[in-house]
Amino acid sequence: MYLEEIINDLQLESDKVECKSRLNRDDVVGWLKSIAGFANASGGDFYIGVEDKTNRLIGFERTEADNERNYFNNQVNEHLIPRPKMKISFVRYEMKGHERFIIRIQIPESVVRPVILKYKNIPSIYMRRDGFTNGATYEEIIDMSVKSKNTQYDILDSDRKYEAGDFNTLREFYASHNDGKVLTEKALRSMGFYNEAGTLANGALLFADDYQEKKTEVQCSVFSGFNKGSERIVTINRFCGNIISAINYMMEFVTQRMNHSLIKLGESRKNVDAYPRRALFEGVINAVAHRDYFLDGTQIQVDMFRNRLEISSPGGFYRGEKLGKTYDLSGIISKRRNELISAVLVSCNVMEAAGTGFDKIIEEYREADETHRPYIYSSSDHFTLTLPDLTYEEGIAESNIPILTFVPVPNGTDYDGKVLAFCYFLAHKASEIAEYLEISDSTYFRKQILQNLVQNGYLEADKVSRAVYYRTNPDMVLLN
Repeated sequence: MYLEEIINDLQLESDKVECKSRLNRDDVVGWLKSIAGFANASGGDFYIGVEDKTNRLIGFERTEADNERNYFNNQVNEHLIPRPKMKISFVRYEMKGHERFIIRIQIPESVVRPVILKYKNIPSIYMRRDGFTNGATYEEIIDMSVKSKNTQYDILDSDRKYEAGDFNTLREFYASHNDGKVLTEKALRSMGFYNEAGTLANGALLFADDYQEKKTEVQCSVFSGFNKGSERIVTINRFCGNIISAINYMMEFVTQRMNHSLIKLGESRKNVDAYPRRALFEGVINAVAHRDYFLDGTQIQVDMFRNRLEISSPGGFYRGEKLGKTYDLSGIISKRRNELISAVLVSCNVMEAAGTGFDKIIEEYREADETHRPYIYSSSDHFTLTLPDLTYEEGIAESNIPILTFVPVPNGTDYDGKVLAFCYFLAHKASEIAEYLEISDSTYFRKQILQNLVQNGYLEADKVSRAVYYRTNPDMVLLN
């Protein structure tokens, strides 16, 4: 028998059809790239259990078909980012009186493109054209990104159906922050928690009681000193669980380990926590709400040092500028990266309906001196909130010259590191940089040092009036 005998709408000459007798375990990329290629193009049908070129049915027994389907799902989940939306079905037929099955995978054009195939930590982007799957061109990649219909991970459909009993942790959290009120089905549906077919959105899945995948992974650490590079790690814990459990875990981790002190106020004393609970909670909620859940292999990091707490979340501010370091928390405006997750947290009364919630952090630190001011650092791939330890009297000493790590600059000089450190927090003119380096403001200095750093993307040059100011590109260096 042949495929066209059991599939009525099959178009044999179409470039949207590909068949495999079996999934090749020794060449996973060979067939995964077809799935990615279909998703990056205009979609297609992928059949398993059908001989290539001839379309002759090979088929599976029922158990074999189920095993092959599971293997397919596991490989797609592991290697395609984001997972394309697909419909997987078994097509039954009979051969000599025996029941047989083939597997049909219908792959529409992905709403988020490009779909990336990552194998052995090497990312690749494929495109389906004229019946063949090949590497996408630079122009195709740009076009896919521009035409991508939706870039928010949390509102895409998952492959799991909604069951009310799977979200008890969320309901308890909602009740505890809403005076015992019940989270209704109507409220969930209105937020887009699940669609008309009862399929959960990706963001909703992250709230399920049994969620244990790494999309919500958190790493919490305690360091003995003031930085990561040279200090002993006292504690390092990892946690995977649903979003509510992750929030509770981070809060408990810090609360159990932070310092406390007493301040004399006349004849009375005032208890002071290292990190005001309200500020800590706002920082944790913000990290969860604005995390980039497309970035696999990353985690929210909570790092405790002698003088501060750092909460870092994968992904820079969504559609916001690269801030570098700023103390102006109230001036930060960022579009929400995760509309559904944010909507759930707003309904739980733990997140502002508008704004970032940083005003509450400022309020908690309003009586602190200059060395105890919280601040934000943001680049294109992460943002970090730093909360000073209010029980550490010296606070955080401001250093205008940070310690940086960076890939050596092509045709670089011995001055590169000093220039990048000097221009990291504050932009400087060429004359100021030369003075700091204790060298003359020469043609060599401007061309061989400054212009070379600019041309290689390490420095950014901005003209203000008639003067040119140089500032370090935070995406090209790592702040230690």
